[in-house]
Amino acid sequence: MRILAAVANTGRLTKAANALGVDHSTISRRLNALEKALGGRLVERGPDGWDLTPRGRSIVQHARAIQAAVEFAVRTTVESPPGSLDGTVRVVAPDAFGALFVTPALMRIREQHPALEVELVTGARYLTLRNIGFDLAFTVGKRPHTTLVTEHLCDYDCGFYASDSYVLKHGDPATLSELRRHPLVYFIESLQTVDEINLQDYVEDAPPIGFASTNIFALLEATRHGAGIGLIPRFVAATVPEIRPVGPPLRPRRVAVTLAARKDAFARPDVLAIRDAVRDEVRIRGDELVGRQ
Repeated sequence: MRILAAVANTGRLTKAANALGVDHSTISRRLNALEKALGGRLVERGPDGWDLTPRGRSIVQHARAIQAAVEFAVRTTVESPPGSLDGTVRVVAPDAFGALFVTPALMRIREQHPALEVELVTGARYLTLRNIGFDLAFTVGKRPHTTLVTEHLCDYDCGFYASDSYVLKHGDPATLSELRRHPLVYFIESLQTVDEINLQDYVEDAPPIGFASTNIFALLEATRHGAGIGLIPRFVAATVPEIRPVGPPLRPRRVAVTLAARKDAFARPDVLAIRDAVRDEVRIRGDELVGRQ
């Protein structure tokens, strides 16, 4: 059962083997034995590694409980400072929020608990029961429909920005009609899933897309280099002094950030410590996220 939990957490047999200090063949052999004992497949090969089958998902929480009990028993036999945390916590977050808010919080936790290993996976992730290879996740936009436990964390504003050089050359649009004549720097529309920053909510006839990407930092660089007017989160735009707000006086688009985890993960001190650290980060730096309406 500990091996099943390790494979579920890592998605790789070799990584599970390294985590448990055994060889790859031992992982395969014991997984096969567990599947035979339980009468069906527990894992199957997916595009990004090994995924749990429905049968595997139905028992993985019990496997994780066993894994946590064993780890706790080991910790009680090893001297460590009172209140110290160890083990590994994997966090999933969007690119910008993960880099600019989650990372500083994780670094503070590491300073307090040097034995704790933290892993940050960035990029858009749609939370479903199949995405179980994380301990704590942050997602943007509408709160996801999921069986995971979710909490609203914060909000941030998005607005139109352009470089100083772009405005000097092409002007600052004062109306929506003028905005339509400027190329936009924006997410690839077919892959953009955050309803709150849908271009159609700004203008019925959206301006042409001059540069598109799935990565917010690529959009930021394109805006900085004068590719057009970018729809950029406030806290991301603040990191580049060469760009500034432009466009007609539109109400900022406010985007929600939600944190999510399995119910059993919220019972772990290491996960709760990271959650609280990120909460503190957004509370202290709230003026970077939202402006006055």
